[in-house]
Amino acid sequence: MSNTQPRLPRPVESERIPLRARKVSFSWEDTPLHWVPGDPFTTHTINVLHLLLPAGERWFVHVYKQVLPYIRDERLREDVIGFIGQEAMHSQAHDAVLPHLKDQGLDPTPYTAQVDWLFEKLLGDRTLPPGRPRRWWLMERVALIAAIEHYTAFLGDWVLNAGELDRRGADPTMLDLLRWHGAEEVEHRSVAFELFLHVDGSYARRVRTWATAFTALVFLWQRGTRFFMENDPTLIDGRATFKEFHRRGRRGLLPSTGAVIRSVPRYLSHSYHPSQEGSTEQAVAYLATSPAALAAEKSRESAA
Repeated sequence: MSNTQPRLPRPVESERIPLRARKVSFSWEDTPLHWVPGDPFTTHTINVLHLLLPAGERWFVHVYKQVLPYIRDERLREDVIGFIGQEAMHSQAHDAVLPHLKDQGLDPTPYTAQVDWLFEKLLGDRTLPPGRPRRWWLMERVALIAAIEHYTAFLGDWVLNAGELDRRGADPTMLDLLRWHGAEEVEHRSVAFELFLHVDGSYARRVRTWATAFTALVFLWQRGTRFFMENDPTLIDGRATFKEFHRRGRRGLLPSTGAVIRSVPRYLSHSYHPSQEGSTEQAVAYLATSPAALAAEKSRESAA
């Protein structure tokens, strides 16, 4: 019998901080339809976040409220509660962008209705017998969230460092929304994975749900970008292609194809832990200067 022990994920303790929701708000009156000037493709590729996140993060919150009774570690419970608060705020903030898009002639309802169906019906609660079947479905969804959170943290780290968006004159309010959200994703990047390890931790389930999550995200993202490009009232024959995504990635306007590909083996590594990626220090530093986060903090102090 082999004495070799599997390598367990090792968190970076210095990257762990208490989590709290920041009740931010944004005003969209001055944000143009193409908030990356002269670049509707980059604008609409990133705009897909506003289509996916409201329903997706409401689903995160719903699932995590169900899994709270399974948590036996008080510190993790506190992290999960902080995660729930942050994700609920993310959902509200992105949801508030949709009326602005509609006012500019881009009605997202046909697409968001499909996303709502995906999270509420396909991935929602099922009528299952109590015991093992019900727990199995809950654990599947917990693992799916861990896989999705790997990519939300990846995107959060990317947008915090996407200086090319600033150089291209991207709308500062939209950048603040994206970077406030991205910074909080980096802040809580370990919670979903640690919760999965705590309540289940099956490597086979991790691989299976990663494959499901990655395939779904790629499909939904390209479909969402295509929806925006085809329905943008200012464009004639607007198209969305992987070639354009690759080009924007090489310019620093979107995540590079290589970075996306390299993220796969990291998540599937037996030694993977999210705290090994990104920087909590950088995230906290941005949140200390974010106009929306500063306004939320001032409002909180006034109410106290």
